[in-house]
Amino acid sequence: MALKPNEQALLDSVQTGLGIGGKWEASTSGATMDVQDPATGETIKTIADATVEDAVRALDAAVAAQDSWAATPTRERSNILRRAFDLLMERKEDFALLMSMEMGKPIAEARGEVNYGGEFLRWFSEEAVRVRGDYRDNPEGTGHMVVSHMPVGPTYFITPWNFPLAMATRKIAPALAAGCTVVIKPAALTPLTTIFFAQLLEEAGVPAGVVNVVPTSKSGAQSSAILSDPRLRKLSFTGSTPVGVKLLEAAAQNVLRTSMELGGNAPFIVFEDADLDRAVEGVLLAKFRNIGQACTAANRIIVHESVADEFARRVGEKVAAMTIGRGAEEGNDIGALVDAKAVSNTARLVADAVETGATIVTGGETIDGPGNFFQPTVIDNMSPQAAIMREEIFGPVLGIVRFSTEEEAVEIANNTEYGLISYVFTENIHRGHRMIEKLETGMMGLNTGLASNAAAPFGGVKQSGIGREGGFEGIHEFLSTKYTLIPRT
Repeated sequence: MALKPNEQALLDSVQTGLGIGGKWEASTSGATMDVQDPATGETIKTIADATVEDAVRALDAAVAAQDSWAATPTRERSNILRRAFDLLMERKEDFALLMSMEMGKPIAEARGEVNYGGEFLRWFSEEAVRVRGDYRDNPEGTGHMVVSHMPVGPTYFITPWNFPLAMATRKIAPALAAGCTVVIKPAALTPLTTIFFAQLLEEAGVPAGVVNVVPTSKSGAQSSAILSDPRLRKLSFTGSTPVGVKLLEAAAQNVLRTSMELGGNAPFIVFEDADLDRAVEGVLLAKFRNIGQACTAANRIIVHESVADEFARRVGEKVAAMTIGRGAEEGNDIGALVDAKAVSNTARLVADAVETGATIVTGGETIDGPGNFFQPTVIDNMSPQAAIMREEIFGPVLGIVRFSTEEEAVEIANNTEYGLISYVFTENIHRGHRMIEKLETGMMGLNTGLASNAAAPFGGVKQSGIGREGGFEGIHEFLSTKYTLIPRT
């Protein structure tokens, strides 16, 4: 499929090299890697493939720039982030189209990601000037205690393929606001958006060496080299729990500060008193946003038995009407999954659900032809033994399991090693408050299918991660606390 002229022009404006120390350079080995449009399977851009040596050079640049960036007045750092926000909003269409081409998401959702990702730039441009310390007498009255907050130092970011802009801004914005320099490794499947964003940061005034970009097909070797370097002081990772555990083990060798946004297995509970119209709209948003490829996606739809039949019928009708096609084309509800492996995994989970007793309401099939497409699917009467109850789906599959009592719903919801987010639909405010207390998750949407916000602390409990991104808490992930005692004279 031939690219449209505007698509080709946009791709031509994206750098092909590694962003190190303010320059865009080829890999030291000369190696390259291809980026494909998952809707067609065709290569849309070839870029440099970083080596371990390149990664170390990127860390060299970040270390060299650290002191001067930390000494940059907070107002100046704030102004740079605000300029980056303004530039991003001006170029919303370019970023949305680029994301759709390399990741597959519908263009309307890509525009939403630009808005969401941009808000981290705006939020932390405001937070940069609001980091507060403390000054007080000690209880003994013999001295003054001064508490200040200092930049952690050079940071290493590993970002996922599913939200290539928002995951970059959610990490880079607080780091820059706090005075930290960055080496970022975007996902090999979707590196173009991060490269394009780094170009925008340069234009906004970010100095050379403050943000360095090293895409690679050899993630393990690169990350091992950087994490073992004693000059690195912080690791932030978004991705699967098994990979996160390995990174934590590596980070422990140098006792690095870490932020981990890991896997999810979100319950979506619909009680008998829920507003079903609202619950249906909520579950469609929580499940099918980003084609189901989100750690916050509703994974287990837990519905009271008295309303389950009607809920399944309404959801099935809505999902059956969804349009499927290339994300970059206007009007499609469901785009391509990121690669063929994602399609086969989705098909495996659907087959397992059926084998363990579930019924397919709509969908359930791989779509033949070019690209990585799977029908948006609704499954009803899932068994507790179904693999979907334990594993992240990361595909457009909505599976319903039924419950009879509030206690049973809570038990099902908490029966997982994950605890990122939960969703609850009920018209009983007292029950809603009970769910806030009882559900073992770091976040909750009460009568809404979308809870993420740049002004809120994003993160989970249990095996869903460590630390928080966004909100007042986000900048403190990149600050160390220093206490000084001044004797009274």
